[in-house]
Amino acid sequence: MHPLTLKYLPKTEKDIIGQDESLKKIKDYLLNYKKQKKKAILLYGPTGTGKTSAVHAIASDLNLELIEVNASDQRNADQIKSVIGASSKQLSLFAKSKLILVDEADGISGNADRGGMPALLEVIENSAFPIILTMANPWDYSYNNLRKKTEMIEFAPLAPDSIFAILKKICDKEKIKYEDDVLRGLARRSGNDARAAINDLETLSIVTKSLTKESLEKIGVRNKLDSMPQALVKIFKTTDPNVAITAFDTVEEDVDKQFLWIEENIPREYTTARDCAVAFDRLSKADVFRRRIRRWQHWRFLIYINALISAGVATAKEEKYKQFVEYKPTGRLLKLWWANQKNMKKKAIAEKIASKIHSSKKTTVRDTIPYLKIIAKHDAKMRNKMAEEFELSEEEVTWLITK
Repeated sequence: MHPLTLKYLPKTEKDIIGQDESLKKIKDYLLNYKKQKKKAILLYGPTGTGKTSAVHAIASDLNLELIEVNASDQRNADQIKSVIGASSKQLSLFAKSKLILVDEADGISGNADRGGMPALLEVIENSAFPIILTMANPWDYSYNNLRKKTEMIEFAPLAPDSIFAILKKICDKEKIKYEDDVLRGLARRSGNDARAAINDLETLSIVTKSLTKESLEKIGVRNKLDSMPQALVKIFKTTDPNVAITAFDTVEEDVDKQFLWIEENIPREYTTARDCAVAFDRLSKADVFRRRIRRWQHWRFLIYINALISAGVATAKEEKYKQFVEYKPTGRLLKLWWANQKNMKKKAIAEKIASKIHSSKKTTVRDTIPYLKIIAKHDAKMRNKMAEEFELSEEEVTWLITK
């Protein structure tokens, strides 16, 4: 029996919910590929928003032979040239047009992948067929050249209503009993990830073929977030360092997110000024080691970080607190992510403009972009000329108009 995520993979464009504008852009690009200045599309957005599924569905609709390669498996220059490069030049076995999907392109990074990104750019430049790449976050500086060579299309996080529609369709076909408010609750807890929501639905209904309020309460937020409150219980509800130091052993969150969880919940748990001050002092010392890792790449310091944020915070209190505390994730994470997204888009635009006007990126952000935004908003003709001259994507032009 196939899992529901595979059984209900979108077969056609009509099966994909909540990404209408992005689908239209992909389809228009492929139908007019020979007229395109850029030979590849870069689809970006969080996991579970339908990037890979969209490519499969559109390839089926347009009767294109789809060649799929996972960039996490083909990472260095030789692998990319031999696998992706060969596919980009060979004619289809079935004498029809071909589409190449490079999934998880952000898997190419680091010293082990030396030469991987330049090789991928070379393949894109010389490809005889359209190439579509997917990644979660394209705004890292290491992807600057990739952004320039590709038409960027965003897959926005799915709204709970869109995820509800997907779950409802599956429930109706699988004859799973549900109440609308319970199903909407599951959609809201999915973290905008449709794939995760479908997995949760299958887990909760596989035995009883029904989704109830009681079963929904068992799952909490998402499994990966569920483990964080459990880890915090080991830290905040004990004074035994041997218990606390194992708190993050089975947690999937990275160290940066562990910091944010602890920072958010120390004041919720430690109600005395003394305990709170000592706990934050231990957290600040861990942050010193985290900075040293970033600066010098001395990863052996991770053991000190883990000891300080687990056992260190646990033993900061004089005695255990008996009150119940609901541990919550920080709101800073989402705010920082959105701020970074906006800032990186601005820098990407500034980089293109700076290369044309022979200026620094910093100066362009400060002195040039404010004037170009005014021009873009009020003069459509000049806006089109600017887009052509600076090689701005449609999304980047939209940013100039709206931000």
